[in-house]
Amino acid sequence: MQWEIVIGLETHAQLSTQSKIFSGAAIAYGAAPNTQACAVDLALPGVLPVFNRAAAEKAVKFGLAINARINRKSVFERKNYFYPDLPKGYQISQLELPIVAEGGTLRVQVAPSTGSGQAYEKEVRITRAHLEEDAGKSLHEDFHGMTGIDLNRAGTPLLEIVTEPDMRSSAEAVAYAKALHSLVRWIGICDGNMQEGSFRCDANVSVRPKGTDQLGTRCEIKNLNSFKFLEKAIDHEVQRQIDVIESGGRIIQETRLYDPDRDETRSMRSKEEANDYRYFPDPDLLPLVVDETFIETARVTLPELPQAKRDRFVADYGLPVYDATILTASRDLSSYFEETAKTLAVALSPTSLPQAGESDGVATRAKDAAKLVANWVIGDLSATLNRDGKDISESPIASGQFAGLLQRIQDGTISGKIAKEVFAAMWAGEGDADAIIETKGLKQVSDSGAIEKIVDEVIKANPGMVAEFQSGKEKAFNALVGQTMKASKGKANPAQVNEILKKKLAD
Repeated sequence: MQWEIVIGLETHAQLSTQSKIFSGAAIAYGAAPNTQACAVDLALPGVLPVFNRAAAEKAVKFGLAINARINRKSVFERKNYFYPDLPKGYQISQLELPIVAEGGTLRVQVAPSTGSGQAYEKEVRITRAHLEEDAGKSLHEDFHGMTGIDLNRAGTPLLEIVTEPDMRSSAEAVAYAKALHSLVRWIGICDGNMQEGSFRCDANVSVRPKGTDQLGTRCEIKNLNSFKFLEKAIDHEVQRQIDVIESGGRIIQETRLYDPDRDETRSMRSKEEANDYRYFPDPDLLPLVVDETFIETARVTLPELPQAKRDRFVADYGLPVYDATILTASRDLSSYFEETAKTLAVALSPTSLPQAGESDGVATRAKDAAKLVANWVIGDLSATLNRDGKDISESPIASGQFAGLLQRIQDGTISGKIAKEVFAAMWAGEGDADAIIETKGLKQVSDSGAIEKIVDEVIKANPGMVAEFQSGKEKAFNALVGQTMKASKGKANPAQVNEILKKKLAD
């Protein structure tokens, strides 16, 4: 039987406020247990919650960023359940009237996880996003059969973002999660630190026979805090459900946990429904009302969004969608790319003006510069950042310095191969491109007479290769080019080498 996978995600994004959602306690990560829990967080008798306005501002910004409807009136409700790290015996959340209602979407680029096939675009509908407080944390290690409770996280502001069951593979789920992670960081509402629990996903997974509309029984996999674990947990759960059904069993609706050490999901508890939590409006909190002024104030603080910037990079700079998607993975990366491209374009042709008929007045020189910058940012720069575990904001090469290196490629001062050597020296802090080129004597040889002399020596020293080329073996030509570049210590202009060698061999 052919099966269709159905996935919906619930994501908890910790809002980057200075204090908790209903108290003035700090939310800084890493404090000693229970040192950031005040009387409100501890649910001491007689305390009352006071709503944090900044949490509403950030939630509204998110709603606007996904083009969702903002509820002018939303209501906080008590979600009742009993667990040691929940001091009140209930969590303050939103159910019937969330602050961000339906209508939102997120458009994502999906690259098949197998590496085969074509990348494609997927639109994921976002059902709602609601404000709520986080619970504390149970500590099981080092307590010798007991459990410790740390209430530092209790009351931390969360925005829970819920999708429709629109995803059909783990690759689509990961693409959505990455796009959402990028968006909340981009608009400054969440730091996105998955290791610290600032961004974590729950995956609702089910399978159904292909061609049917009825949804299968879903299982929820809780607290996935890495994209790798999200993909692996979904893939395992899908196979588990198919195996159960095909062996004559049935899927039980339940909450499961993913064990990365054993690469499997395991049952945690039966899945509750909303009525099991006995939601009711919190009598200590008035309805949250946002007016048009509040919403418009949030709107004007939004930067150019990732999707819009990606589309602009494609239209203005002529970049492939794949490249533009990578370059807009973070706001800092997109800024670094564009600053470098603009600096390079001006350096290459400071007196030229945009030509009529070009996209939004962007000159051809800007497009050429952007393509070179994109190749280097996606290639050598990103690879070196990953190697050293650095973010683009920590790059030791500023965008202006990077433009200076690429300018020397464009004007023929150095070859692309030599540029890699210069890049490594710049990364190590040895100075800017011009200083390194001068100090190390790396300037490209473009004198045709000097190159012709080297080519003559290579032809004379390699008669076998010459004979192979003349008998029709094209690979021999590349070998001769390689020998010429080696003889010039990589300094000869590759284009001139090719041209002179072809002419000599044709004589």
